[in-house]
Amino acid sequence: MAQAPATRDGVRWGALSGPLWRARDWVDDVARRSPARLALLVFAAIIAVVTALLSLPVATASGQRAPFADALFTAVSAVCVTGLVTVDTATYWSGFGQVVILVGIKIGGLGVMTLASILGLAVSRRIGLTQKMLAATETKTTRLGEVGTLIRAVVVASLVIEAVLTLILFPRFLTIGESIGSALWHGFFMSLSIFNNAGFVVLPDGLTPFVGDWWFCLPLIVGTAVGAIGFPVILDISRSVRNRRYGQRAVWRRWSLHTKLSLVTYAALAAATAVAIAVMEWTNPDTFGPLAVHERILASLVQSVNPRSSGLATIDVGEMREASWFVTDALMFVGGGSASTAGGIKVSTFAVLVLAIVAEARGDRDIEAFGRRIGSTTVRLAVSVAFLGATLVGVGALLLLAVTDFHLDVVLFEVISAFATVGLSTGITPELPDSGKYILSALMFAGRTGTMTMAAALALRQRRRVIRMPNERPVIG
Repeated sequence: MAQAPATRDGVRWGALSGPLWRARDWVDDVARRSPARLALLVFAAIIAVVTALLSLPVATASGQRAPFADALFTAVSAVCVTGLVTVDTATYWSGFGQVVILVGIKIGGLGVMTLASILGLAVSRRIGLTQKMLAATETKTTRLGEVGTLIRAVVVASLVIEAVLTLILFPRFLTIGESIGSALWHGFFMSLSIFNNAGFVVLPDGLTPFVGDWWFCLPLIVGTAVGAIGFPVILDISRSVRNRRYGQRAVWRRWSLHTKLSLVTYAALAAATAVAIAVMEWTNPDTFGPLAVHERILASLVQSVNPRSSGLATIDVGEMREASWFVTDALMFVGGGSASTAGGIKVSTFAVLVLAIVAEARGDRDIEAFGRRIGSTTVRLAVSVAFLGATLVGVGALLLLAVTDFHLDVVLFEVISAFATVGLSTGITPELPDSGKYILSALMFAGRTGTMTMAAALALRQRRRVIRMPNERPVIG
């Protein structure tokens, strides 16, 4: 009588050897003890695979093997959906190389842990506890029961929005004389780059010819904003829209505090950015000066979403005034929404810090917003995220200044762009030595995986103290 195949957790494992069993046990053990550490390992592994593929001779247009520093930098930039490049994407890489970059963008946009949960769902028709823990780390979901719903929303939203963007951009490229195949490829590539806030451009002439093109720029603005606002916000809004039993005012009240803070803060920062950039660049002969009034307005609107993590600029960022660089630095550091394709410390973190300052200035005991009280734990987390982000930017700027002869203004811009996974550049990235490329690669990796995720992954242990010391307030300020 034949013996039934061995099973484990309801899955047939008879064909697997001992090392695979041990590997699965190791992954499960790491996932339970430190999901953040496993996230970093998986992210690094995917970057390694993309680097290896881009190092192949077939990946370049010339047929020669790309230097390791350029292959690694491009792989990190693609998977971390940044957009900083050391070589021109449209001319240096072959069709194979561009496809590899696009796959890296898609994986990075969805999030490695979200993708792992999707694969687990496809194989077992359900999401297990381990996959839920991993996805909760990536999507910032607090209740494990919601992870499956959130992942489905992530996949559906990304595919639908990217398809809509492709359908909008495809005929636009046809109207400028491109062939059907070229227009479809450019429309598909740019739609993924826009929604995932990747910043990669596959057009030979870049985006400068589209500076006054409303047909191209409006989808760029809307797609960037939707991708940067965060999947939990998209899910929250979609739930309220599907529920037709409530009026519009009731729908707004049913949104979570996170959704309200993210939307209000994002919109306020975008509006302020558009006005500030327009004022500072309106008479700049190298950027807005030669443009018509409606083109200047459109360019300002594009720049209002660029610092959120898009990196798709229709003007030459290197020719912007230093005041505009400074404003862009601050906005890039803030970034977009949590659990989105954007980087930075996130708009919700910025909102909590501002609310804490306002409450302290007014002498309020509690920090409140939209009829809800924000706890001290959230404020401590926001301060930690902001401080760790500022520390990474400071250290990265110091290192880059040490290995290059560039001035602080351009170095700081490039470092913040890398950390916030934005991709805007003053033009110095292709001129960096290999050591400078490695520094920016590390910053992009840290920025995409998140400062708190990085801190949790590197923590050796968690302290749980039973005894608490007496409370005393030191003098501040």
